[in-house]
Amino acid sequence: MFKKLLLVAVFFVIPNIAFSQNDPIVTENYTESTVDSTTESTTTIITAPPSAIAPSINSSNSDICTIGVSGAVQTQILGISAGSTVRDMNCEKLKNAKTLYDMGMKVAAVSVMCQDPRIFTAMMDAGTPCPIDGKIGEEAKEEWNDPINQSRRPDTDNRGINFDPDTRTTLIGGAIVFGVLAILLGSG
Repeated sequence: MFKKLLLVAVFFVIPNIAFSQNDPIVTENYTESTVDSTTESTTTIITAPPSAIAPSINSSNSDICTIGVSGAVQTQILGISAGSTVRDMNCEKLKNAKTLYDMGMKVAAVSVMCQDPRIFTAMMDAGTPCPIDGKIGEEAKEEWNDPINQSRRPDTDNRGINFDPDTRTTLIGGAIVFGVLAILLGSG
């Protein structure tokens, strides 16, 4: 009988246990939540301050004797820009001397160049003094050495740099503008 039971077990019980379909495991889960949220936000937009842009001054024409000068300063409150042209007296002197020379007036051209103290000194050192009152050569040298003409010599001006009125006005105006800008920048 044991054999029969074993056969029944092998053919009926074990396969039923091995191949039986189990019911699936079911897990139920329920979650309830409430979220209260308060958000404060501040947006700060940082931008660059307005720019004071120095004006461009066209000085590409080589036939004019001017120099462009411009500048700008920007603070957080105020921006200032300015520009101007300044006469180049040395350029004018060279152009005038060249024009006189081209017209055949060589003594007049040398006389224009002799207004520069460096040229005057070089001419005296070379033994070819600058013309004075229509005199040239040794006569001019005697005139230049005469105490009466000492004040006319370009190389004896001990008062400092002599600016023409236009340049002096420009320098004074520029000094005032930069003084105001320095005050503004110092208080900012």
